[in-house]
Amino acid sequence: MARSLYEWLWQHEFWLPPGITWEDMQESEDIHYPQPRDLLLSIPFALILVVIRCTFERAIALPLSSRLGVKDKQRPKAQPNPLLETFYSARCKNPEEGELISLAKQCDLPVRKVERWFRRRRNADRPSLSKKFCEACWRFTFYIIAFFTGLAVLYDKPWFWDHRECWTGYPQQPLQPSLFWYYMLELSFYWSLVFTLPFDVKRKDFKEQIVHHAATIFLIGFSYCANYIRIGTLVLVIHDASDCFLEPTKIFNYMKWKKTCDSLFMIFSAVFLISRLVVYPYTVLYNTYYYSMEIFQPFFGYYFVNALLIILQLLHIFWSCLIIHMVYKFILQGTMEKDMRSDTEESDKDEEREKVQEKEKNGITYFSNVTSNNYIQRNGAEPLNNRTHLTNGHVKER
Repeated sequence: MARSLYEWLWQHEFWLPPGITWEDMQESEDIHYPQPRDLLLSIPFALILVVIRCTFERAIALPLSSRLGVKDKQRPKAQPNPLLETFYSARCKNPEEGELISLAKQCDLPVRKVERWFRRRRNADRPSLSKKFCEACWRFTFYIIAFFTGLAVLYDKPWFWDHRECWTGYPQQPLQPSLFWYYMLELSFYWSLVFTLPFDVKRKDFKEQIVHHAATIFLIGFSYCANYIRIGTLVLVIHDASDCFLEPTKIFNYMKWKKTCDSLFMIFSAVFLISRLVVYPYTVLYNTYYYSMEIFQPFFGYYFVNALLIILQLLHIFWSCLIIHMVYKFILQGTMEKDMRSDTEESDKDEEREKVQEKEKNGITYFSNVTSNNYIQRNGAEPLNNRTHLTNGHVKER
């Protein structure tokens, strides 16, 4: 059964244009074509990147965050409560009002204290500022290396300047060593992001990030097997171009360098919108959808790779809407709004408001006591605590 599935999966009709079979893709001493088994190398390479990342964050990024003044905010801890902890872990992290009332009765606590407990418990699970800083430093380092590696690899390639060259001789396009290692570098990085996904900073577009990583891995893997490597290298370079500006924007935001952060974000926005909404559709989508038809007739691989590329473009449009909204706010307000994808702490305003209310309440009580005593003394009388009342209404001195 496994053999039948293997033979069905690798039918040349799925992967190659009409009239081309796997026999036409046989390697020789001088000519090498992409082999699907090569993709297995990306798994150990991804694990190596995870180790490098952990070492980089601990040895370089974390000490750097301290030197640059990135300090973690002191968060009030939730008091140990087995009942609430069980509910938090097994049921819900943000209970409704009815559930809060029920839990308050079970714990014999005021509803406000139960609500505060959940708020502090949720904040405890949120990543610290230093963790965000370390993650941004690692991604910035990789994107810079990957982007300039891509430029160095593609600078002398004809399809980098003339996009029709992506299809010259397709699919019998020999695989060059530089293209192989560039592909392995990018594929291994995205696998490493999948491996560390449960531990990375979770933002509001977490689901879109999962779709993006899955589509990217499928796209890189399929383009390698179907020898869409030329068009794949263009996709990778275009994506890395804007990411090189996004991560330093985050870094300066964590450092509280407001003006530098705002300036970098405007640069990132321009690069992102141009590269993802202009360059990508023309260089990649139009090229793959129309130019390729000058060389071969449509087949399964043609439709599949275009579907993956369109999914990426839909994600580009989603993120572009968020960016345009932030830029619009910046133009109106003159200051950059916080990242709409970020999951911010919720305890600050609520708990500070409670503290202010308690202080005001205590202050009013103290003020009323003081003023009442002063009023009595100003009228020539002694404080009430020095006098006692008799049953007939007269006052007796102590």
